[in-house]
Amino acid sequence: MASPPDSRPPRLTSDHPQPAPAPGEAAQGAEGFRFVRAMLLGVLGVVAVCFLIGYAELVIQYIQIGILQLPPVVIGIFLVLTLANQGLGRIARRLRMSPQELTIIYCMMLLGAMVASRGLMEKVLPLLVTPDYFANESNQWQRYFFPNIREWLVPFDTDRNAGQWVSKRFFEGLRYGESVPWGLWLRPLAAWSVLALSIFGIFFCMAALLRRQWVDNERLSFPLVQLPLEMIREEGNLLAKPMAWAGIALSASIFLIRGLSAWYPSVPNIPLEGWSLNQSFTGLPWSAMYWTPVYLSLAAIGFFYLLPTELLFGLWFFFLFARMQDVFFASFGMQMEGMPLYPTNKHIGYQSMGGYFVLVGYLFYSSWPYLRNVFREAFRPGSTSRIQGSSRVDEEASPDPRTLIPDPREEMLPPRAALIGLAVCFTTAVLWAVAAGMALWVAVSVFFIYAFVIALLMARSTAEAGMLMTEASFRPVDVYRLVAPTHLLGPSNMTVLAFLDPALFRDYRGLTLTGFLDGLRLSDGTGLSRRKLGAMFVLAILVAMVVAGAFEIWLPYQKGGITMYGYVYRANNMWGFQDYAGPMAGRVPFDWMNKVWFGMGVGVMFFLTYMRTRFVWWPFHPLGYALMGSWTMIVFWFPCLIAWMLKVLILRYGGMKTYVFLRPMFLGLVLG
Repeated sequence: MASPPDSRPPRLTSDHPQPAPAPGEAAQGAEGFRFVRAMLLGVLGVVAVCFLIGYAELVIQYIQIGILQLPPVVIGIFLVLTLANQGLGRIARRLRMSPQELTIIYCMMLLGAMVASRGLMEKVLPLLVTPDYFANESNQWQRYFFPNIREWLVPFDTDRNAGQWVSKRFFEGLRYGESVPWGLWLRPLAAWSVLALSIFGIFFCMAALLRRQWVDNERLSFPLVQLPLEMIREEGNLLAKPMAWAGIALSASIFLIRGLSAWYPSVPNIPLEGWSLNQSFTGLPWSAMYWTPVYLSLAAIGFFYLLPTELLFGLWFFFLFARMQDVFFASFGMQMEGMPLYPTNKHIGYQSMGGYFVLVGYLFYSSWPYLRNVFREAFRPGSTSRIQGSSRVDEEASPDPRTLIPDPREEMLPPRAALIGLAVCFTTAVLWAVAAGMALWVAVSVFFIYAFVIALLMARSTAEAGMLMTEASFRPVDVYRLVAPTHLLGPSNMTVLAFLDPALFRDYRGLTLTGFLDGLRLSDGTGLSRRKLGAMFVLAILVAMVVAGAFEIWLPYQKGGITMYGYVYRANNMWGFQDYAGPMAGRVPFDWMNKVWFGMGVGVMFFLTYMRTRFVWWPFHPLGYALMGSWTMIVFWFPCLIAWMLKVLILRYGGMKTYVFLRPMFLGLVLG
C-alpha cells in the first residue's frame, strides 16, 4: 500500500555547495552557533505559536489555526521566516539560515502547535473543572462521579458540594480584585503532566521505530512534509516559481473576497461551504443518509493533488459507499442509531473498527521482517547485518530491504533505547490510570487500543494519505461494548474513562505521533541529524506545555470560559461525563448487532487487503474503508473527489510532465 517512489520529495541541495570543513575549532564553533541560533528561534516560535493559538482559537473562536496536522499558524510564521531568510541572504550570506536550521525551527513550532491546541491543552485543562461546574440536580454528576475522583486529579475538592470558586471563576471570569488560583492548579497539572509526557514518550519511541519502515522500506509520500520541504530548499525554492505564486494569488484572492464580503455585504461572496447533499434527498429511504456536507477546501485540494490516484479514489468512494449503506438499510426499515460521540451511525462506526484492527494487523505483518531484526539488534547487537552508508553491495548478497535495520548512530533513538522507552512510557501511563482508579486490565486494554491501533492508523492516514485532520470513529470503550454493556465496567472505571475519553481517546487532532514522523521525514530531506532533532522535539514539547498551560489557564479566568470557544468549554469537556452518566444511573441494554457490524468490517477489510496485495489493477484502497465514517472524510471527501478528477484528467491528457509543471501551483493554493 505504499505510494510510488517518485512521489517522494527530493533531497535538498545548495546553490553554493561548500566542501566539508576540516575538523577544527572554527568549523565546530560555526556549527554550534547555528544550532544554538536555531534552537533559540525555535523556542521563540513555540512561544509565539502558543499565544496565537490560544487567543485565536479560544477567544476569537472562528479562527482555528492550530487544530490541523499541518497547522496554518505554523505555515504562516514559517512563510514569513523563509522570506526574511532569503532577504538576509542577499545582504550577507553568513546571516542566512541553513536548511537544517529552518528544519529545527519548523519542527519545534509544529510540535508546539499540537501541544497548545487539540494535542493536549485545549482538551485537558477545561476538563479538570468541568464536573464541578456543570454538576446539578438534573444530571447527578456529583453523586455519580465525585466519590470516584482522586483528589490529585482535579483542582476542586471532591468532598465538597459542586460549584466551587475555582471552577466558577474559570468559566465565569474573575471579579474585580480577584486573582488566578495558581496554587490549586499545581498538583493536578503535575499529575496530568506525568500522563501527557508518558503518551508523548510512547509516540516518540514509536516514531523512532517506524521511521525506517515507512520512509525507506515502504517509501510513503508524507504529503504534509512536501510543502515545508519545498519552502526550505535552496535550489528551486517553491517561492521562486511563478506557478506557485499563481496558486497563492488564486487562493488568496478568493479568501480576500470572502473577507471583504463579511465586512461589506455589498461585495458578492464566494461560498466554499454550506451545501449539503441531504437537501436534495428529502424522501425515504434517501433521507436516511447521514449528514453529507460539501466543503471546498483549496488547501486540501492542493495536498490531495500529491496523492496517488487510486488512493484518492478509495477515499471518496468509500465515504459515499458508507452513505449508500444508510440508504440500503433504511429501505428495509432499519432504524439508524448513532455512534456515541461520533458523527456517524453505529453500523458504519463498528465496520470501521473491524477495518482498523485488520489493517493494523496487516501493517504489523508486512513490517515483521524489519521489526524482527530490530528486536534482534536491540537485544543481541551485531546479530543482524545491514548496508552501511552508500557502499555498493552485490545484489545477490544483499539482504531483503524490508529486513534492513536502522544504524543506531543515525536514528533518533537506537532500537534498544526505543523499545525500552516504549515499554517504560506505556507502563507509566497504565500505572497512572490504575492510580486514578482504573482496573489494570482495563488500563492495559484502552491504552493498547489507543496507541497501537487508533493512533497508529491515524499516523498512517497522514503519512500515506495526507489527512490534514486525524479523526477516528470509535473509542477503546466501544471495543468493550462488543462483548458486554458499559455499566459492567463499574463506577470507578467509568469515572476515569469520563476524563480520559475527552482528553485522549475521542478527538485525535493534534496527534504528536504524526508530528514526530513528519519531522523525521523532513530531516531526511535536509540532512539534519535525527539525534539533534529528537532533542529539539523534547524541548519544544516542554516549552509548549509550560507556556500554553499557563496562558490557557489565565485566559478563561480573565474572559470567562463560558463565553469562549464552545467546543472546548461546553462540548468536548462534557461529552464523556454525559456518556457515562447513563450507565452510572443503571443498567443499559446490550446491542448484539455491534458484533455483526464489526464482523462485516473485518471481512471486508480482509478482502480489500488481499486484493490490494495480489492484484496491481485493484482500484479500492483499504485505507478509504477504514476512514469512511470519520469527521475527517465528512470534511474532505469532496476535495478528494475534485483532486482525483483533476489529477486523472491532467495525467491522461497532459502526462507526467504537465503534472510536475502544475505541482507548484497546487502547493501555492495551500500557502494562499
